[in-house]
Amino acid sequence: MDAAVEAARRAGEILTGYFVAFDPSWVEEKSRNDVVSRADRESEALVREQLLGAFPHDRFLGEEGGASEGDDAAPTWIVDPLDGTANFVRGFPHWAVSIARTSGGTFGPLETAVKRSAFTGSQITAVRGEGAFRNGKRLRMPRRRGLDGCAMATGFPFRQRSKIDLYLRIFRAAFLEVRSLRRAGSAALVLAYVAAGIFDGFFEFGLSPWDTAAGALLVTEAEGLVSDFDGAGLWRKRGNLVAGSPGVHAEFLELVAGLGVKEEDL
Repeated sequence: MDAAVEAARRAGEILTGYFVAFDPSWVEEKSRNDVVSRADRESEALVREQLLGAFPHDRFLGEEGGASEGDDAAPTWIVDPLDGTANFVRGFPHWAVSIARTSGGTFGPLETAVKRSAFTGSQITAVRGEGAFRNGKRLRMPRRRGLDGCAMATGFPFRQRSKIDLYLRIFRAAFLEVRSLRRAGSAALVLAYVAAGIFDGFFEFGLSPWDTAAGALLVTEAEGLVSDFDGAGLWRKRGNLVAGSPGVHAEFLELVAGLGVKEEDL
């Protein structure tokens, strides 16, 4: 945890410097509607150097550089060096550094998580079995009974545009049940907000391991639930995730099932 916190802090300093003095020439398009910046790459390089320097036998999986060499079953750091790049390059201060460590392999049990909103300095951390904390204060999600009156967050399937009609069916049904529904553009940071009780739940399709690993541990350690859209545990491999307090999570899954949507449809 100490190594992850320090890496996130130093990466945050790099990102804040780039954000304040931003130059569009630092940005390039990886694929349609998906960009990367010089800030992403420098942040990841620093985090990788810091963590593998402290744990040389671990593996590292980052959004920009992929997986390091080494034993596939070794403890693995899963890192998004700048989640919310599209926000970052437009000057919208909603982005974060996300760091998680498994006990073995990319899909092994999550054991440590750090999420740092670098622009505000807010930090949420968790160790498996020891709870989640925001700036040192223990987090426990509000115990809402269901969707009525809750605030949910979502993410648009911008990498999977062929699924927009299916997504909109779910969005419409949820919109008609909840008090508010927001899209903020950083799945990693929104999951931290779910753990903190700012949102009561979250759903999105097509996420990558670095989008969800740290945030999922934060949610479960704050006494929430994380699953795929069928309520099973395949979200880390398939990338389709539902998170929330127990009552919200359960009622959202019922809503999806009532629409006739199954995980294999996504």
